[in-house]
Amino acid sequence: MRWVVVLALLAGCKAKEPKHHAPKPPMSAAEVQRGQDACKTYVERVCACAAQKPDLAKQCELSKALPQAIEISLSVAANPESKPDVVEQSSDSVRKTVASCIEETAKLPTVGCN
Repeated sequence: MRWVVVLALLAGCKAKEPKHHAPKPPMSAAEVQRGQDACKTYVERVCACAAQKPDLAKQCELSKALPQAIEISLSVAANPESKPDVVEQSSDSVRKTVASCIEETAKLPTVGCN
């Protein structure tokens, strides 16, 4: 019985192994351009709609930061002094921002925007 307890304790004390994942490929120029275009389109559409629907004014104002967020993340990723993990995190940030732009653009018709 003691051995079972000792083995259970040893198993619970096992050091966690670091998570290894394959690095994502760097963003291509085409992917960057599509992302920038998607966010620019979202800003244009939500702000145009906000002109007729004042309740979207805040969303319009906030959306204007999305293209800037992409540019900042791209700058960090392109900086030769950035470490590989920072480059990957910056690229992930760009991809998440672009995904947000696409998702928010898709929601516009549900609030009466074309």
